[in-house]
Amino acid sequence: MQTRIEKDLLGEQAVPAEAWYGIQTQRAQQNFTITGVPISHFPELINALAMVKAAAARANRDLGQLEPHKAEAINAACADIINGALHDQFVVDLIQGGAGTSTNMNANEVIANLALAKLGHARGDYKHLHPNNDVNRSQSTNDAYPTAARLAIVFAAQPLKQAIAALQQSLAAKAGEFAHILKMGRTQLQDAVPMTLGQEFEAFAVNLGEEDARIDDACRLLCEVNLGGTAIGTGINAHPDYAPLAVQHLATISGQPVSLASNLVEATSDMGAFVTFSSVLKRLAVKLSKLSNDLRLLSSGPRTGLGEIQLPAMQPGSSIMPGKVNPVIPEAMNQTAFQVIGADLAVTLAAEAGQLQLNAMEPLIIYNLLNSSRMLGEAIRMLDTRCVRGIKANEAQCAAHLHNSIGIITALVPHIGYDNASRIANQALMTGATVAELVREEQLLSEERLAAVLSPASMVAPCVA
Repeated sequence: MQTRIEKDLLGEQAVPAEAWYGIQTQRAQQNFTITGVPISHFPELINALAMVKAAAARANRDLGQLEPHKAEAINAACADIINGALHDQFVVDLIQGGAGTSTNMNANEVIANLALAKLGHARGDYKHLHPNNDVNRSQSTNDAYPTAARLAIVFAAQPLKQAIAALQQSLAAKAGEFAHILKMGRTQLQDAVPMTLGQEFEAFAVNLGEEDARIDDACRLLCEVNLGGTAIGTGINAHPDYAPLAVQHLATISGQPVSLASNLVEATSDMGAFVTFSSVLKRLAVKLSKLSNDLRLLSSGPRTGLGEIQLPAMQPGSSIMPGKVNPVIPEAMNQTAFQVIGADLAVTLAAEAGQLQLNAMEPLIIYNLLNSSRMLGEAIRMLDTRCVRGIKANEAQCAAHLHNSIGIITALVPHIGYDNASRIANQALMTGATVAELVREEQLLSEERLAAVLSPASMVAPCVA
């Protein structure tokens, strides 16, 4: 393998000649082999890093801090990366010490070497354009990395929102399809009062639809950045006008409403927006897990469970029990939710572990937020396309459960009184007779009145006694 020699603070190393990264990236590869997941696993992060570097180059050029030809080469290199070039050269592990320095230097080195190529120079010939002096000018890892991370999370939130919207629409469509099907509602796994299967699915849809606004709120917090604060927020080594100008350029490049934090020292150490976004993901995961639990319960059986709905069969369910089909899609959604809920705790602990002017645990935060966003999006699409859209109702089973339930007695309370209703319910439980049969037997209501009270319109919506 051909190599080139590069040097840094710790000395010299041979770097593969064909590599677009440099010595500091190579050291990070040697040091951090924790997750096996390189930063290129999340294109949103690579693109966001390139956007930050392009914004910095433009601001430095505008302020006379960077020669125009260097700025243009850096901008062109960043544009190539944003369009998908050289993502495979972003090789450092997502979990790393140094508060993200390895990630920042991976970006600086790849961009520098690509810019050098555009200027007609060899990779590693940094006297013409330097990763630190030029690509990282007016920056520190401590403002460039979290700014890119915030943007990456905002980008990752968009396909997640699209997946949520599609699942919500599928649930709403099922609500319409099942609107005419009466069934028994349940509380604490016991018969409660009647409802329609459509009402049940409509509640699922509405519950999930609330999450779009929560994600948007969290993304707005993430769009407040500390770019220009450099090391600890004081802006050392940056032009006085650099921070607002760089953020203005970043807004143009990214298409996101990024704004400069009012206090950069505070913003450099504050992890509040990350914690909020993690909480939103956890809230979404909890709702999706509960939905999956309900789908599994409603489809349980097929003959000895509730069996009120039928989930599409995705695969044989047992290596020993012939004919068994399991609710594998909701089960996978449950497991995804558990992982996201656990990741939220990791984010919380990492955010709390910050000390003084910086939080060195940001890589763990970023890894978990990007990973959770992607996992949830993929799992939601799976639940939507491979489960919810194919759900069928078992109308006969819903009707049988309703007919045999003691829970319909609640609808009779305004007409026969609580004491009579309690007695009838107890008799039904003890004898196996239906509520309607016992009311007829005791002539507590006329047949016409009983039919009216137990009609679908009376039992599933507010009504006047």
